[in-house]
Amino acid sequence: MEKNNTNNKTSLLSLSELKKGEKAKVVDILTESRKLRQRFFDMGITKEVIVEVKSIAPFGSPITIELRDYELSVRKADLNDIIVEVIS
Repeated sequence: MEKNNTNNKTSLLSLSELKKGEKAKVVDILTESRKLRQRFFDMGITKEVIVEVKSIAPFGSPITIELRDYELSVRKADLNDIIVEVIS
């Protein structure tokens, strides 16, 4: 899911689409599951937080991300619902 706005060159995609070493800011969490949304919040994944992909397992899941000075491994399928703006 990529959205390019020609005015400010914003690139939005799901957190699961980032490559190792890329950093992004969380823009939205689209999951309809209240339980999963609460788990994301409990883990520190909230709007405006900066995340960096530290590693991706050989078959693509789980993905290890760094946020708020700690690392977290999450299933790729769960990260599909987190929309981010790439910053580097």
